[in-house]
Amino acid sequence: MIQLSAFADEISADPVEQLDVLAENRVRFVEFRSIFQTNVLDLAMEKHEAFRTLLRERGVGLSAIGSPVGKIAITDPFEPHLDRLAIALDLADFYETPRIRVFSYYLPAGEDPAKFRDEVLRRMSAKAQLARQRGITLVLENEKGIYGDTAERVADVLDAVGSPSLGHAFDPANYLEVGQPIDEAWQLLRDRVAHFHVKDFDTTTHRNVPAGQGQGKIPELIADAVNRGYRGFCVLEPHLVVAEKSYGFTGPERFGEAARALQSELDARGVAYS
Repeated sequence: MIQLSAFADEISADPVEQLDVLAENRVRFVEFRSIFQTNVLDLAMEKHEAFRTLLRERGVGLSAIGSPVGKIAITDPFEPHLDRLAIALDLADFYETPRIRVFSYYLPAGEDPAKFRDEVLRRMSAKAQLARQRGITLVLENEKGIYGDTAERVADVLDAVGSPSLGHAFDPANYLEVGQPIDEAWQLLRDRVAHFHVKDFDTTTHRNVPAGQGQGKIPELIADAVNRGYRGFCVLEPHLVVAEKSYGFTGPERFGEAARALQSELDARGVAYS
């Protein structure tokens, strides 16, 4: 059985409204990226304490800390960025979730990605080592403009780092945006997928759409993953209203549409979820 989660800040900046809408749509986990329009790594501790209390009262868990770690330029200094990872690791302990979403650095426009491979691997290896010391798994998301925006480079990072503390957060829409064939990406990475982001993309209109309505083959991929033993999270990140580089928004009404679309597709394929 898989478990459904969501980037709840796509619903609202208000954590109470976030959890209300999740409950209405039978989603019991949050991928914690922000509340009150403040990133999870920048919230004051009293905000974290209040949010953790609210989560416990509602019976909601965290699928991961949806951090922006690694979402800086590869030419930016690395050591200060490790401080951001340290915050994320502490928050993973605080919220009792063993996963943190990370990225593999933006590249200078027009430059050959191979030029930056060694530095990317150095940084990713250092992060994975810190995570392993803490018993945390980093899930590497593919994204446009990031070193790991193609399946081949994601696989290269995972293989070269070679750590059980680094897995892949597979995002079909992000692959489609860079022209990566989904079947090709899935065949290469399906055994390395530790986390699944539910974001679909219509390549004809160049817009994000509910699961099953684009070319991301989300229902088919999830069904295949489950048949192969996947028992992790499928995390709604619809981006149906706004889809920017560092921000996505769907709103409460369209979030319901996105949740129902995914659940309907899973039901049609007999995929059990909670």
